Amino acid sequence: MKPFTTPYAFLTERLRGRGAKSAWIEYLITATCGIGNMLFGYDQGVMGSLLTGPSFEATFPSISNGNSTLQGFAVAVYELGCAAGALTVIISGDKFGRRLTVMVGELIIIFGAILQASSSSLAQLIVGRIVAGFGNGMAAAILPTWNGECSRSKNRGRAVMWQLNINLFGIALAYWVDYGLAASTSTSNNGWAWRLPLGLQSAFSAVTIVLALFLPESPRVLMRNGKFDEARNVVDMLSLEEDPAIRAAEAVLVSLIENALQEDFQSDSQWQAIFTQGRPRFFQRLVLSAFVMCMYQLTGVNLITYYVPIIFQNTLKFSRHLSLLMSGFVGLEFWIASFIPIPLIDRLGRRPLLLFGAVGQCVSMAVLAATVAYPSNKACGYVSVVCVFIFNTVCAIGTNGLAFLLPVELTPLQTRGTSVAISTGFFWLCNFFVVMISPVLISRIQYGTYILWACTNLSFIPVIYFFIPETCKASLEDIDVLFENNPKWLLGPQSKKKMAKITEDASVLTEAVLHERKESAPTVDMVENASSK
Repeated sequence: MKPFTTPYAFLTERLRGRGAKSAWIEYLITATCGIGNMLFGYDQGVMGSLLTGPSFEATFPSISNGNSTLQGFAVAVYELGCAAGALTVIISGDKFGRRLTVMVGELIIIFGAILQASSSSLAQLIVGRIVAGFGNGMAAAILPTWNGECSRSKNRGRAVMWQLNINLFGIALAYWVDYGLAASTSTSNNGWAWRLPLGLQSAFSAVTIVLALFLPESPRVLMRNGKFDEARNVVDMLSLEEDPAIRAAEAVLVSLIENALQEDFQSDSQWQAIFTQGRPRFFQRLVLSAFVMCMYQLTGVNLITYYVPIIFQNTLKFSRHLSLLMSGFVGLEFWIASFIPIPLIDRLGRRPLLLFGAVGQCVSMAVLAATVAYPSNKACGYVSVVCVFIFNTVCAIGTNGLAFLLPVELTPLQTRGTSVAISTGFFWLCNFFVVMISPVLISRIQYGTYILWACTNLSFIPVIYFFIPETCKASLEDIDVLFENNPKWLLGPQSKKKMAKITEDASVLTEAVLHERKESAPTVDMVENASSK
C-alpha cells in the first residue's frame, strides 16, 4: 500500500474510494473557510453586548464611565491588530501558501482569546484584542482567496457567499450567547458572564486548524511556487469526475495559469508592478479591490453590528434585557437574510446585487435618521427597529459577501496575494475608523450619524455603475483577459457583454482541446491489435 504523504491526500483517497465527487472537497473547503471567518463575525457581535454588562463594567470601570472615546478604542483596537495581520499576508500568502497562513493565524487567535478571557485589567484586555485581531487579520485576508481559487467558475460566487453566511452566523451566535448569559450579568461579581463569550473564540480557531490539515492547497499558489505536478494533482482532486469535457477544461486552465506565470514575480518586482498598470492593469485592479472592501465598511454596517445593543438601550431607551433580546433577533435575521444571495449571485451577477445594496442601504439609513431624531416618540422607535432589520437584510443580499468575493476575482494571480492583503489592510483600517468614531458620533450628533452613512451609500451608486465590471461565471483567467483587452477605467456598463464574448471564446478553446484528445485517443481496433501482438 502506497503511504499517504499528506493528511489531505488521505481524505481525498477516501472520498474517491467511496465515489465522492469533487463537490464534496469544495464544500469542505468552503465550510472550513466559513468556520475560520466565523470568528470575525463573532467578535463583531460579542463586544457590543458586553460593554453594558454590570460584571464587565465592574472589571473595567474606566470604559463604562461615559468615556465614549475610550469605549470605542477598546473595541476598535481589535481592527488595528487585524490590519497589521492582513499586511503580513503580503509575504506569507504566496510564499507559505493559503493553508499554512490560515493555520498560523488561527493559532494566534487562540492565544489572543485566552489573554482576553483571563483579563484583570484594561491593558491586558486591549493587548489580547490586538493579538487576536492580528491572527484574525491573517486568516480573514486569505480565507476568501483560498476558497475562491479552489472553486469552479460556476460555483465560485456561491462558495464565497456560503463562507460569509457562516460568518454572519457568528454574529448571531455572539448576540445569543450574550443574551443567554444576561441573567449572570445582573450581578457585578460574576466574571463568567463576559469571560466565557470572549474565550469561546478559540473553539472556532481550533476546528479550523484541524479541518485545514485535511484539505488541499490552492492549485494556483502551488503553480506560482513552481510546484506544477502537485498543482495538477490538486486540480485532479478537485475534479474527480471522468467527463472528458471537464478534463479538457482542466487542461486549458492549467495551460492558462502556466502562461500567466511565465514571468517570475519576486517580491521586489511584484511591489513595483502592483503600482503600475501594464497590460494586466495591476494598479486599476488593486484600486477596485480596495474600494470594494472600504465601501463595505463605509456603508455603516458595523455601526449596527457592533453597537446595536447600545443603540437600542441608550438611543431608543429600551431596557438592557430587551436590548439584548432585540440584538439577538437582529443578528439572527442578518444571518437568515444571507441565504438569499446564495442562489442569486451566479444568476443575476455581481453588479445588480451591489447596486441593490447601495440603494437599499442609503434609503434605510435615511429613514433611520428621521426616526431616531424623535426618541420619545414610540411610533418612531418601532420604525427605527424595522429600519435596522431592513438595512441588515439589504446589506446581506447586496454588499456583505461581494466585499470579499470581488477582491479575489478582480486581482490577477501574479499579484493576488499582495493585492488582497493590501485591500484587506484598508478594510480593517476603515473598520477601525467606523468602530472608533461610532460611539462618539452617537453621543454627539445622534441622528446625524445615520445621515452621514446615508450619504456615503448614495455616493457608491455611480462608482459601482461605472467602474465595477461584471465577473459572474467567468474563470479567474478570463477576468484577466477582460482587463488586458479593455485598458480603461470605465469598464462597468459594457463589461457583461465583453465577458460573455471572452467566456464564449474560452469554450471554443476547450472544445478544440477535447476534439484533439478524441482524435488522438486509441480506438478499439488499435487496442485489440496491440494486445494481439
